[in-house]
Amino acid sequence: MCTIQRIWNKFFNRENVSYLIFGVLTTLADWISYRMMRIAGIDYRMATAGSWAVAVLFAFVTNKLFVFGSMSLNPGKVWKEFTAFVACRVLTGVLTLIAMVIMVDGIGIRNDFFCKVVISAISLVMNYVLSKWFIFKKS
Repeated sequence: MCTIQRIWNKFFNRENVSYLIFGVLTTLADWISYRMMRIAGIDYRMATAGSWAVAVLFAFVTNKLFVFGSMSLNPGKVWKEFTAFVACRVLTGVLTLIAMVIMVDGIGIRNDFFCKVVISAISLVMNYVLSKWFIFKKS
């Protein structure tokens, strides 16, 4: 197999493509819930935390079932996956919140949604790596 074909197969496989699709859907859930909270008058910090929670719940289900194919419904295994997933997402969620505060309050970027978009791209990559290597790893 030629080198280009191997590179293509490495990056464009079922897992990566489905992570990208569900990552985009998770990001949309995050952004839409964030926007709705901001329209409702909620402070950007609280809206960031609230939209993070919405995105984490959505992402857990879609990552577990559709991306990494972890079909076990054994309560112990699901709980272990969920707590590890939330712990990793807390890490990226805290980094997101810190980055939002730095960009909005520290640097003075007044378009908080622009900041949210920039940070989402970084979080998407970090969350994939953490999910693949630590949470839904193959047995």
